[in-house]
Amino acid sequence: MNIVIANESHIKYAQIISDTISESAKVRGTGIAQRSADYIIKRLVNGNAVIALDEENFAGFCYIEVWGHKKFVANSGLIVHPDYRNQGLAKKIKKAIFELSRKKFPDAKIFGITTGLAVMKMNYELGYKPVTFSELTNDPDFWTGCQTCKNFDVLTRTEQKMCLCTGMLYDPSDKTKIKKDKVNSKAFKRLKSIKEQLFLKKKAK
Repeated sequence: MNIVIANESHIKYAQIISDTISESAKVRGTGIAQRSADYIIKRLVNGNAVIALDEENFAGFCYIEVWGHKKFVANSGLIVHPDYRNQGLAKKIKKAIFELSRKKFPDAKIFGITTGLAVMKMNYELGYKPVTFSELTNDPDFWTGCQTCKNFDVLTRTEQKMCLCTGMLYDPSDKTKIKKDKVNSKAFKRLKSIKEQLFLKKKAK
């Protein structure tokens, strides 16, 4: 298995990456923004993505988005092909894109929003902290990218202050040492449950 920085030679994988993201959203029933093949191609050719390959077979992908004049970057679109799940590959890809982000944008704050407990755990282990949405980028283009997520109406109703996703942030200027305690899975699940009850109940009315 090779995890490499993506380039133009990987354009042939754009459609399967897009399809894998779409299928994952359907299977999980969670809020995952859709990404077209053209959208993926732009990320493949600008050197801001990593791709995992098993010889010539697509195994996984993640990319970097730059916001706020390079003050913020987001590691987005983390996906592993169904044939390669439950092997620890997502964690390796997450670490690779994080290291690429730190190398290319050493002063930028790295952030992400997710409903997935597994991704929260990976972010936490890399040094991210849960934060309010107000601490993330205010670049409107980032939030526009959430339009294809099925929970976008929640984000709209709260004026981008809250959603079912949890915001997490890595601040390179924060010198506070992070305790390597285990992630409190029950706390994250409880938070997600409260959000679902609060926002989805309102939607049903």
